[in-house]
Amino acid sequence: MRKLEIIHSSKAPEPLGHYSQAILADNILYISGQLPIDPQDPALIFETPELQTTQTLKNLESVLVVSGASKEMIVKVTIYISDIAIWPQVNASYASFFGSHRPARTAVPVPALPKGFMVEIDAIAHINK
Repeated sequence: MRKLEIIHSSKAPEPLGHYSQAILADNILYISGQLPIDPQDPALIFETPELQTTQTLKNLESVLVVSGASKEMIVKVTIYISDIAIWPQVNASYASFFGSHRPARTAVPVPALPKGFMVEIDAIAHINK
């Protein structure tokens, strides 16, 4: 196995703890859970599930781009949501972002997310390098 490569994008929020935004191992990119934080204005609060999902996916895409990948290379997504009742809004924003690409996906309702957010998303992508 080749050396692990730490991936960092200045266009995605800084990690809130002791972890990397992503790690590239061989041709597999493991993207840490992204939150709906605007890296240009971290104090900005997105009030709706749709806006939180959209910002979270933008952050995820920023990490993909800096690694030389695109959203079409994502093979697996896990979505953590603070309330299953917001699933229709989250799913609609997710579908809009991915279009015809349909990676494998798991949705996990959780009792709470960092900073009171409604959505967190992590992903695995296959990169042809």
